[in-house]
Amino acid sequence: MNLSQAKPALRSIALTALLSAASMGAIAQAEKPQYGGTLNIGMVYVTLSPLSWDPADWAWKFGQDTGLMYEQLFAADLNKSIRKGGKHAFVADSWLPSDAIRGELAESWKTMDNPFRVEVKLRKGVMFPEKPGVMKARELVADDVVYSFTRLDKSPKKVPTYFDHVDKVEAKDKHTVLFTFKNYNAEWDYRFGWGYYSSIVPKEVTEAGAGNWKNANGTGPFMLSDYVQGNAVTFSKNNQYWDKEQIAGQPYKMPFVDKIVYRTIKDEASYLTALRTAKLDVLEGIRWSAVEELKKNAPGLKWKRSVDTGGTFVAMRVDTKPFDDIRVRQALNMAVNKQEIVQQYYGGNAVLFGYPMHPDYAGYYETLDQMPVAAQDLFKYNPDKAKALLAEAGLAKGFSFKVQVCSCSPDHMDLLPLVAAYLDKVNVKMEIQPMEYGAFLSAMTTKTNAAGYLMRNGHTNPTTSIRKSFVTKQTWNPSQYSDPEMDKRMAATYLERDESKRQLLIKLMTRDIVEKAPYIWLPTPIGYSAWWPWVKNYDGELRAGSERPGPIHARMWVDQTMKKKMGF
Repeated sequence: MNLSQAKPALRSIALTALLSAASMGAIAQAEKPQYGGTLNIGMVYVTLSPLSWDPADWAWKFGQDTGLMYEQLFAADLNKSIRKGGKHAFVADSWLPSDAIRGELAESWKTMDNPFRVEVKLRKGVMFPEKPGVMKARELVADDVVYSFTRLDKSPKKVPTYFDHVDKVEAKDKHTVLFTFKNYNAEWDYRFGWGYYSSIVPKEVTEAGAGNWKNANGTGPFMLSDYVQGNAVTFSKNNQYWDKEQIAGQPYKMPFVDKIVYRTIKDEASYLTALRTAKLDVLEGIRWSAVEELKKNAPGLKWKRSVDTGGTFVAMRVDTKPFDDIRVRQALNMAVNKQEIVQQYYGGNAVLFGYPMHPDYAGYYETLDQMPVAAQDLFKYNPDKAKALLAEAGLAKGFSFKVQVCSCSPDHMDLLPLVAAYLDKVNVKMEIQPMEYGAFLSAMTTKTNAAGYLMRNGHTNPTTSIRKSFVTKQTWNPSQYSDPEMDKRMAATYLERDESKRQLLIKLMTRDIVEKAPYIWLPTPIGYSAWWPWVKNYDGELRAGSERPGPIHARMWVDQTMKKKMGF
């Protein structure tokens, strides 16, 4: 046996001994945190570099890329996690249940009526650290919140209607911010609180150039210290950070590790190898097809399994022929054998019906058998009915159309040819156009996307899932769906304060939109996360706000002794 062969064997022996000791109770459940070391993390979107360092660009990945550095008014209460005896997994892309929200920069808040207002009291003594050439160290104040909101609101890249409910935001004193609304909005805390674009960025950073990573500076537990596009984002400990983590009833100063590196690895085989060889401590997004091999070759890994928080579909532009005809859209759904995709393509690691509502959305989600029959029929393989509908629409000889797909997704690059093969059987031809992510995203946001557009779109939360995808002229509406009646129903839902009534409204809209088939509805895959056992204070939680893992990662530490004993 040579040295390269011996190392894995020694690691396996060490791992077996460690796991045996753990099972006998040799490793205490409430471990004392260790400080120091580096965490290398492959996040959910490990193939994508940061899209922007400036929140005013309204880039959806902003919270994921900067959440260790920029903080928000609210975040997930991670003490309510399953790991800590709570009931929440914290994997949803942008869904914080009302019983699991804590103040981050907000120390407290209260709502008032006539008109509807929210008064937020900020924590005192929270500091922006010094950033040479950008700003001196100073305290976070209410004016920073007002400035951050106003800059977002005035951005030409703002999502349409996003802040239409806001009348004004003002600093009442140094640590008090008052939000006054034109009307109640069921998403007020999401839209500017723990949402995608809610980060508090100081004026000094924007004046220096918020788009330049070298100028970035926030109140969070880490500071951005290096960035190599297509490779890594490196964060270093902020020694002035204000928060503490309670472990076994004792407060500990955060953060625990000295550095966190978010790796960008575009090739699937490469990031799987990086995890297996412990060049990654955590990999948050793993396809089902890689799990068995990883478990065999890296048996020490710990795992979390969950239904993907994004829906997969082929959007069909309803403003172009022939997709302006509902019969055509329904026909293409019936032409695709979705049950076979679940069993054969995903190996059973998918749910047939998991979008636009997520199965985790208790009270909002309905199973497929609760849907109208016409909606259920779209998930049954029926090529004969598909051909009949196409004939009724005057397309008995079929047609062809272009479908754009992002080359950044190995899953989608494999899946789309399979969908094309099903459609070919009913004389519908796909021209597949792979695109780099920047061009792919731009096509949708500028509404120049092709008639077909295969994408994964995050559920976000129950109300936004319908609003962003099916309300007229919304940014994330690749089918260009437009129905004035649907727009009115959505507006009424946001005004409804009673959640049980909102749930009913969302259920009815979901039924209608599924039946009208602006998409070829595809199965929702089940994804996996994995991490090495030396990563502590963690159980596969993914998000503490909108695509924001920062508060989760900041609470993790590395058991250096265990890592060394395992041969890494």
